[in-house]
Amino acid sequence: MSVRIVVMGPSGSGKSTVGRALAEALDARFVDGDDLHPLTSVDKMAAGVPLDDEDRLPWLRVVGETLRAHDRIVIACSALRRRYREAIRTGAPEAFFAELVVDPAVLAARMRAREDHFMPASLLDSQLAALEPLEGDERGVRVEATRNPAGEVDAIVAAWRDEERRRGDQSLR
Repeated sequence: MSVRIVVMGPSGSGKSTVGRALAEALDARFVDGDDLHPLTSVDKMAAGVPLDDEDRLPWLRVVGETLRAHDRIVIACSALRRRYREAIRTGAPEAFFAELVVDPAVLAARMRAREDHFMPASLLDSQLAALEPLEGDERGVRVEATRNPAGEVDAIVAAWRDEERRRGDQSLR
């Protein structure tokens, strides 16, 4: 069975931590979407300048292509807007999205505490303004990211397995 999951949410939500643990739990490869950004985008964000759609769309295509290229993969990617998720689905239509939901004050505190990340806390407001939560007709799950990562992974795996069962049942009709 293929595994193509995107762990999504704003910076500081725990995408990389949860994504790594999820990949391990599902015996899948983990890719941090930050590593797929071109250097120009990383430099722009590090300078405190938010990316625009022109910056993001080529990166989102790479995320979708990377998902499609691997049978078992988890990618951490902000995927903040529905149209960004649709761009990813263009490359990987079966992608399952796991949105990590975190209180903005917690996100800000986490970002201020990080020392080894290019994304400054000053860009959090632009990310929150762009955020369009997963909708009911999108393939995925929203998970309150206030428990420990293992609990979040368990919730994502359960929702993903339920979705896979539903898809399998529909294909038999």
